[in-house]
Amino acid sequence: MPAESLSVRERSPAPTGRGEAVVLLADDGRPIGTARKSEVHGPATPLHLAFSIFLFDAGGRMLVQRRAWHKPTWPGVWSNACCGHPQPGEAMEAAVARRLREELGMTGVTVHPALPDFRYRACWQGVWENEVCPVFIGMASGAVRPNPEEVAEVDWVEWTTFAAACREPAGTAFADFSPWSLLEGRRLDETGVVRRLLEEGQDSLD
Repeated sequence: MPAESLSVRERSPAPTGRGEAVVLLADDGRPIGTARKSEVHGPATPLHLAFSIFLFDAGGRMLVQRRAWHKPTWPGVWSNACCGHPQPGEAMEAAVARRLREELGMTGVTVHPALPDFRYRACWQGVWENEVCPVFIGMASGAVRPNPEEVAEVDWVEWTTFAAACREPAGTAFADFSPWSLLEGRRLDETGVVRRLLEEGQDSLD
């Protein structure tokens, strides 16, 4: 589905006041401005920059989280380990580390870009996601300490089971997972990058 680039270009390039901001993108992926996160998601969400993280343990399980029930979008929905938006001027690597710390209380996690050009659109109750969303993968390290302001609960699921469900989620335990996690999971499985991580280790991705 094509991005709604017209609505992106009509956005103000510099928001004022408080609140987390997102980086707005042109249809070719170029940054063209910023906007408050609270004002971006709606029926005509402009294309913006995000990221998504999949974490695994040595047993081949994937960390999943249930989004906090009071979140304005996708409340109570199960998804992959962590997602977020880099702030204007913030390096992607720094943003990834920040969200892992803020959402899951995890530090020192090494992640690798697996789907650097992933892009998607998805709708929930009339609110659209419209993102260029690089996907990172890595091995979980240390304790998981979910922040209740961000995460309702966490769990571990078998990656192979999840990956198979991503191809046809209807009727599976993952049917109600976030659409981006299912789309990303299918692409990750198709590339074989998670299998390489789990079988050959993180050095194989460098």
